[in-house]
Amino acid sequence: MLRLLPTYTTSPLVRTRDPAILSTCHTVVDVGAEYDASRNRYDHHQREFTTTFPGHSTKLSSAGLVYMHFGKDIIQTVTGLATGPDLDILYEKIYTDFIEAFDANDNGVNAIAPKDLTSAGITKKFEDRGFSIASVVSRFNYAPSATGAPRDKADQAEEDARFLKASLFVGEQFLLELTDRAAAWLPARKIVAEAYSKRLEDDPQGRILVLHDGMPWADHLYGLEKEAPIPAGVAPQVLYVLFPESTEADSKWRIRAVSKENGGFENRKDLPDPWKGVRDEALDQVTGVPGCVFVHAAGFIGGNKTFQGALEMAKKACDY
Repeated sequence: MLRLLPTYTTSPLVRTRDPAILSTCHTVVDVGAEYDASRNRYDHHQREFTTTFPGHSTKLSSAGLVYMHFGKDIIQTVTGLATGPDLDILYEKIYTDFIEAFDANDNGVNAIAPKDLTSAGITKKFEDRGFSIASVVSRFNYAPSATGAPRDKADQAEEDARFLKASLFVGEQFLLELTDRAAAWLPARKIVAEAYSKRLEDDPQGRILVLHDGMPWADHLYGLEKEAPIPAGVAPQVLYVLFPESTEADSKWRIRAVSKENGGFENRKDLPDPWKGVRDEALDQVTGVPGCVFVHAAGFIGGNKTFQGALEMAKKACDY
């Protein structure tokens, strides 16, 4: 993250815990047992350290400390975003969706306490420890041979080289997260809000949201439902979102069941069971709607050749 700023673009990296060497460094991160932003000291291992990101309860790691102090400057440098509400929103979003998981992992905090899962009788359906950024970074870590031979300069050089590879990998993931959010997620806020305000035009109960372009909409929809007052007679939640497959005038349309917030693959209301896994003319017959293309066997998404067809599918699904 720091290398994205002009001050640090060409700065050399020194990996050491030697206090004498650290005292010569412009910025010290993750070592040194000191947190003092005025002197660019960003360690979190002190017993008395309890700092958290504003509005969050996870204790910061060095990643969170760097992001908290430099994040807005980094975002502005990369995206050109001006100071204001949009910058504040993106700054918070990047921490919540990307950085906080690093803080939690570094400080030994589980997303859900194992004891809570055990007391609830919940067990994993599969093992996912190897499928995370933390596990990928772990694979970069240098492990000396099992011979027990003392570490030498070659060992240290290998460790440093692999550290740099890990840093480049995670840095690329951060940059992708930032640029994609700035280019697509942030502009989508206003479009989704406008579509949400007009949802009663397509369904008097407001259960269908129509977007005339594909975009990241879920986060914004969840937020709008919490922020905006719900009129009498209007459903509290949107059940289906419609959007075109492409920008072509004759594009096919998709109908997407809205997932439960933080529910993964669990939807507020699946597309009807009799539609699941059915395609084309057979689906026309089952739904009573012409122009159907498909409904996924899991019931979370379907398609029609036209907007009107997709809208009719959504209306029937709402009342099924």
